[in-house]
Amino acid sequence: MAKTGPIIIVEDDLEDQEVIADVLQLNGVTNELKFFSNGKEALDYLTETIDHPFLIICDINMPVMNGLELKDEINKNESLAQKCIPFIYYTTHAEKHAVEKAYHMAVQGFFQKPGTINEMQQLLNQVVGYWLSSFYPNNQ
Repeated sequence: MAKTGPIIIVEDDLEDQEVIADVLQLNGVTNELKFFSNGKEALDYLTETIDHPFLIICDINMPVMNGLELKDEINKNESLAQKCIPFIYYTTHAEKHAVEKAYHMAVQGFFQKPGTINEMQQLLNQVVGYWLSSFYPNNQ
């Protein structure tokens, strides 16, 4: 069942990776966390794995392949698109053109990284809680 699958975190900043992991642990998330520093690494994993990921949390600005390019590649890959893995952006800057492009590609959420750990904990708790409660083709 996808709800117990790994959470894919695509983030090039190692400090942000650690903070996200700490916050998810504080929130009681028990899913395995898999970290990738760019979209290409994440795409390679997603196309090769037999895992059924629960959620993808992705930054926008990264080297090699950015978050928008990653989502576009997932959408173009019929096998990955059919997995219906919830995909949200979690990024420093929520620029209007990036938000518009993200939703045009059917992203399930776009969130700006909060300024405090408390705010981050609340936001990630809401995001994970929403997907734990939601029905979608991948979690049946």
